[in-house]
Amino acid sequence: MSSASTTSNPHKRFDSSEYPEPLVMPPTLEHKHTIIILHGRGSSAERFGPALLEAEIPEFTNLATAFPHAKFVFPTASKRRATMYKRIYINQWFDSWDLSSPNEREELQIEGLRESSAFIHGLLRRETELVGGRNVVLGGLSQGCAASLVGLLMWDGEPLAAAVGMCGWLPYRAHMEDIVRNIGAGDDGDDLFIRLDEAGEGLSNESEHAEPTPDLPTQAISFLREELEMAPPAQLLPPRSTALFLGHGVEDERVSVQLGRGASSCLSALGVDVHWREYEGLGHWYSREMLRDLVEFLRERTGWEVAVDTAMVTSES
Repeated sequence: MSSASTTSNPHKRFDSSEYPEPLVMPPTLEHKHTIIILHGRGSSAERFGPALLEAEIPEFTNLATAFPHAKFVFPTASKRRATMYKRIYINQWFDSWDLSSPNEREELQIEGLRESSAFIHGLLRRETELVGGRNVVLGGLSQGCAASLVGLLMWDGEPLAAAVGMCGWLPYRAHMEDIVRNIGAGDDGDDLFIRLDEAGEGLSNESEHAEPTPDLPTQAISFLREELEMAPPAQLLPPRSTALFLGHGVEDERVSVQLGRGASSCLSALGVDVHWREYEGLGHWYSREMLRDLVEFLRERTGWEVAVDTAMVTSES
């Protein structure tokens, strides 16, 4: 079974054996890069991975051909009771409630997001040790996208080459947006504790030697870490150095494009370099055009070698 780090949750230690061994598709040439992609709720690596790799992409044949030096890693989520589906066991990265009301029953997400983040981080550490962080990409589709975004925000290892997400959303977005917008500050925009400090009230002498207050994006990410009861990171730095591609179908009937737009807006406010793309007429899935944009994004942002299908380009020109 795959390995990953434990978390600080005092009630239950993370057990990576609850996650099946990932499906690994080796590169056709020398291994230089790794792309980790998470499936959606109710799916599995075997059902999701091969079909994604073989999907036709204009100008690039398919993902496997476009990135001949990339190893593709497709993890499978552990089985958890799904509250929305009468508590049956299904593969899901975390439990959740109806996405039409994303702020309701958020507590359902905590355990799964914490454990899935630890599992994802174990995969990232394994691959960064092999090829270096700048040669690793993390991504996902639907709930896998949501889990990968949280995993990215919680990641405190080497900066990654890039991240990608398809038809997903960002858990706890509203809370992080409130923090970034400094909701609850005074009329002059100052935080309550800063104003108390200036007045010399309510704070001990130790405040003179306290660490500087983190910026608002860092505070928002720290909130998420505390909400998930995860151990403090080695360094409090938002993932500003990792570019992110987000693609979403305008006609998505399962995860509203509004949730995708909200994720893009919030992550941008957190300092992430987000590249947002919408696709008219597309529902809850990827398309040839989305995958083409994804490949172009990775080629531009990573500098990796990408194989172009010259025959396809010639026939379409």
